[in-house]
Amino acid sequence: MKVADIDRELEQARTQGPVRDIVIPPCPELLTALRKEVQKADPDPTEIANIAASDVAMAASLIRVANSPMYARSRPASTVGEAVAMLGVAQSIAILTGFLTRNAIRIQSPLLEHFWETSTRRAIAMGFIAKQLYDTDADIAHTCGLFCHVGLPIMLQGVKGYSGTLTEALARKDRSFTQTENAAHRTDHAVVGAIVAKTWRLPSIISVAVRLHHDFTIFADEQVPHEARTLVAIALIAEYLVARHEGIEEHKEWAKHGSACVAYINVGEGEVESWVDTLYPLFESVVV
Repeated sequence: MKVADIDRELEQARTQGPVRDIVIPPCPELLTALRKEVQKADPDPTEIANIAASDVAMAASLIRVANSPMYARSRPASTVGEAVAMLGVAQSIAILTGFLTRNAIRIQSPLLEHFWETSTRRAIAMGFIAKQLYDTDADIAHTCGLFCHVGLPIMLQGVKGYSGTLTEALARKDRSFTQTENAAHRTDHAVVGAIVAKTWRLPSIISVAVRLHHDFTIFADEQVPHEARTLVAIALIAEYLVARHEGIEEHKEWAKHGSACVAYINVGEGEVESWVDTLYPLFESVVV
């Protein structure tokens, strides 16, 4: 599947298909400003701090993270500017992106309890893995991790009967999660999540990867960009690492496709296991 094919599929789903009546929340203005700054060759830490300071809750969240035990600074940050200086531009942007996304997409369902904690851990893991590969943008990977499953709360809020489908999809052993979604609603959270990423004007490779993140046949498809295939592989490895941390013993997709993902990014399974310990303090530090 080419990128152009995915774009056409998403456009058709949004305008004519079952997704047309789903309400996609608008991209927060501050996230738009943040992405604009990120796209510059040399993002300005002062401008990042100004964006963060424009929302009291967001500013407080950034300072709280900067002062968390994970960073163990001798002197705590007392201003947003100090927090950005301590964390660095890339980490500050990641934290602010997560904050703005969480506040734009509210979740009020026990079915998705701890959704944002898990999403944040997935994003952290994807950014970390990307840094080990050297040829993958860690910021893109981190953002992709946040948006992989963002279609779930959107569908839960906008699709009649989806709560029952979600319960069924989590329980079924005979077919995949997305197959259960499509059987009931003629669409799935990968499509909806990709539409959110596209609507919010995130880098196009993120919408492609989100759309394909449950399709592991793409590793043999040269028409799919290498970066998208890499993000899909990283996403499942990250899911596995987060599941290990959260005490989830059975992971069907990892059992079926984990080896293919590890092989695609050319790392050893022993290396993946070592990441469990490396990421533990980062996962433990997640507070949303």
